[in-house]
Amino acid sequence: MPPSDATADWIADRATLQAWLDEVPADAVVGMDTEFMRRDSFHPQLALLQLGCRGRHALVDPLAFAIDDTLRPRLGSGDAITVMHSAGEDLETLAPLLPDGPRVLFDTQIAAAFVGMGLGISYRALVAELCGDELDKGETRSDWMQRPLTASQRSYAALDVVYLESIHAQLAGRLHQRGRGDWFAEDCERLKRRASHRDGDPQPQRALRGAAEWPAERQALLRRVLLWRDRSARMLDRPRPWLLDDALALSLAQQPPASLAELEQRGRGQRALRSAQRGELFALLREPVEADEITATRPIPAHPQGEAKKALGAMKELIDKRAAELDLPPGLLCPRKVLEEYVVTAEWPDFLDGWRGEVLREHLPTLLPA
Repeated sequence: MPPSDATADWIADRATLQAWLDEVPADAVVGMDTEFMRRDSFHPQLALLQLGCRGRHALVDPLAFAIDDTLRPRLGSGDAITVMHSAGEDLETLAPLLPDGPRVLFDTQIAAAFVGMGLGISYRALVAELCGDELDKGETRSDWMQRPLTASQRSYAALDVVYLESIHAQLAGRLHQRGRGDWFAEDCERLKRRASHRDGDPQPQRALRGAAEWPAERQALLRRVLLWRDRSARMLDRPRPWLLDDALALSLAQQPPASLAELEQRGRGQRALRSAQRGELFALLREPVEADEITATRPIPAHPQGEAKKALGAMKELIDKRAAELDLPPGLLCPRKVLEEYVVTAEWPDFLDGWRGEVLREHLPTLLPA
């Protein structure tokens, strides 16, 4: 179907959506996508839901009615295959409607990586490669909260699902030919679990490598501050950096302010750090760090140096070799960031469980520095 022919039903009430879903067979392949906005909020705001099945396409307006649990019987359970492209943020956006994601997810970006089309391929490139059509990028930065949507916006949104069934059929065939179906399904399940993890990272300090050399007490304080930032941002529905950016979080944990006035001075420019939040944060910064809090704080992994850096090089060679043998992108088998943490901590990464462990567990630990 050429792009100019993309049409979709506009659905603005629950009854019409239910009727559309009732016509979807229980074992159907359903294409799904979202348009969402996240400019000034912590939680993504669903602006449009796109569905496609057997030549029927729908644009569902979540601003006109509450979708609630309408999707769950068909997509959240049963045998329908939900096809999405690079679904991580979409699954997070859809979490209120599908808390555990679609029961059967087929992520076309992940599938493309498993069949030799590269890591992180775009939907536009996938359509061009597998369907022979060029998609217009004109509405990429569009305002999807506006109503009514323009004809261009509607066409752009419809095209995001028009090709998914065809792409699914081709990629599913290639996955079967390569015998990669189980590995692919495992990675889709992993993506669903990550998107449904709504409590945030319990060890957020580990992402701030600049504090790797800090004493354990300071790392524990940094963790306390970052956990507070996450809780507060969720409650206020504001982006984390509006409340406290990383640079200020590091500065405050390393050198806590002596007074509220000092905290106010240092926190200028943080758009969501109001008086009430400053009071909470100041109390947290002044509270002593206890031994159990230090014990509960996982150390921040440092950048590999010396022997660890040499070992990292050897591990990278092993990953490249095994990836070439399996005809997979090295970054799909094991990203460099995972290797860097493993070579420093010697703790087997969760990312390397499952099929990756089957491939790497025999040889990778032998390359750890003595």
